[in-house]
Amino acid sequence: MDIFKIWLIYLEAVNLLTLAVFGLDKHRARVHRERIPEAALLGLAVLGGGVGALAGMYLFRHKIRKRKFTVGVPLIILGQVVLSLLLFFAISH
Repeated sequence: MDIFKIWLIYLEAVNLLTLAVFGLDKHRARVHRERIPEAALLGLAVLGGGVGALAGMYLFRHKIRKRKFTVGVPLIILGQVVLSLLLFFAISH
């Protein structure tokens, strides 16, 4: 298996995890339980879960009023796309 396929599998896993964590945090907010820190949510996005974070934001209507999420998560995704393209082109030559 080449490095690009491993990268895609990693991204799939971390995005599913990030989506689940956003859902869990929204549930905890509704039932007044201890919350997941925003730094942890954004950290998961930075670690490759940007698409999962964006999906979680809008699927669960969670953190959509916070500028650091509505601006930050799309910028994180842009960075991940650029990184993925650089990796793809670097290993394909």
